[in-house]
Amino acid sequence: MAISEKLLNEGEHVVVSTRTHPKALLLPLLALIVFLAIAVFADRAVDNRVFGIGVWILAGLGIAWYFLRPLLIWLTASYTITNRRLITRTGVITRKGHDIPLTRVSDVAYELGLIDRMLGCGTLIISDASTHGQVALPDIPRVEETQRRLNELLHSLHDGTPPSDEGA
Repeated sequence: MAISEKLLNEGEHVVVSTRTHPKALLLPLLALIVFLAIAVFADRAVDNRVFGIGVWILAGLGIAWYFLRPLLIWLTASYTITNRRLITRTGVITRKGHDIPLTRVSDVAYELGLIDRMLGCGTLIISDASTHGQVALPDIPRVEETQRRLNELLHSLHDGTPPSDEGA
C-alpha cells in the first residue's frame, strides 16, 4: 500500500499511508452475493444445460463488472502524506497521480456522516493554493487522526519545528 521509496525525494519520509476504507466494498460485495444467488437459482430452476451455461456467463460478467472492477480500483488507489507533500495514486490500467506540496495547503477539514462515524472513516478535504481549489479524499480510515497529523505537519512547516513522529 505504501508508495515506493524510490518515488520519495532525499530527506522525505512517509507520515501517513492509507487507502479508502473497506466500506467502499460493501455494495460490490452485495452485488456479488446477488449475482451468485440469481445464477444458482436460475441454474437449479431450469434443467437446461445451455441455459445454465448462459446464466453463469452472464453472472460472471456481472461479477466482473460490479465486484472485481471496484475491488481492483480499491486495491490500486492509495493516499500518502509525507513530510513534504500529499500524494494520491489511482487507476488500474491508466495510473493517475496528484501531488500537492504541503507548503501550498491552506486548509484541512473533514466530514463525517452517520455511517462514517459508525465505521470510523470520513472524507478528508484539503484546500490548496492552486487552481484545483480542493481535493476530497473519500472514506479515509481514522480521518480525525489523519487530519490531526496533517495539521501537525503544516504547523511544523510554518514554525520550523520538526513534527513528532508518534504513530508513524
